[in-house]
Amino acid sequence: MISTQDFLAVEIHAGTVIDAQPFPEARKPAIKLVIDFGPDIGVKKSSAQITVHYTPETLIGRQVIAVTNFPPRQIGKYMSEVLVLGLPDATGAVVLLGPDLPVPNGGRMH
Repeated sequence: MISTQDFLAVEIHAGTVIDAQPFPEARKPAIKLVIDFGPDIGVKKSSAQITVHYTPETLIGRQVIAVTNFPPRQIGKYMSEVLVLGLPDATGAVVLLGPDLPVPNGGRMH
């Protein structure tokens, strides 16, 4: 069990994918994302292993949910600044989490 304070320490925000590129250098198939989290957080980068259900072209304009206060993580030559959240489907492939209606970029989950 964790406390409410522990949960509140994790900053989970909505953002819109503004660029997505293949990431062939990654050890596991991945896509490089550039996500706009609004004026308070800004534009951040992420690497996501989401190639089973998504292509870079289908991600542009899509709203995603991400943890924005983890430390950056070096993935090959790419610095991933946020952790995009998803759930495994029946085969283990990642399905992205996102709002079912448009929300402002930077909106914090509560």
